[in-house]
Amino acid sequence: MASQSSINAGTADSIEDIFDSSLNLEETHFNDGFTEGYNAGLISGKEEAKQVGLKFGFQVGEELGFYRGCVDVWNSAIEVDSTRFSSRVQKNIKQMDELLKKYPILDPEDENTQEIMDGLRLKFRAICATLSVKLEYNGFPNSSLEANTIEF
Repeated sequence: MASQSSINAGTADSIEDIFDSSLNLEETHFNDGFTEGYNAGLISGKEEAKQVGLKFGFQVGEELGFYRGCVDVWNSAIEVDSTRFSSRVQKNIKQMDELLKKYPILDPEDENTQEIMDGLRLKFRAICATLSVKLEYNGFPNSSLEANTIEF
């Protein structure tokens, strides 16, 4: 008798398992879909973040390169003729050069990056205004039409 009741209990458990899996089918598919979507989102999110980071890094590097080029040209002019620029302009050029050297190129998470970049832009505008030169950084042209309208 004991064996008959254990067989009946085993059969009842297996029937309940079949019905439980049917009843939980929607929840199972929902959880599987969520997990699959989450993992796909992580992969595409990392790729998108990488692309945005590359683009932003390129833009920052391009702007820093523009400022470095200007400072190098101004320093070359000072070497040729030290009276070419006033002492105030020479001091601003030196400060801009120091800001460029201080910029943490290899540490993009440094909290001072924006502060240094703002300082560079300010020094650049001050030097250009003092020299009465209309020179500004407009970024890399996005189309061939913009490439033809670059002014210095």
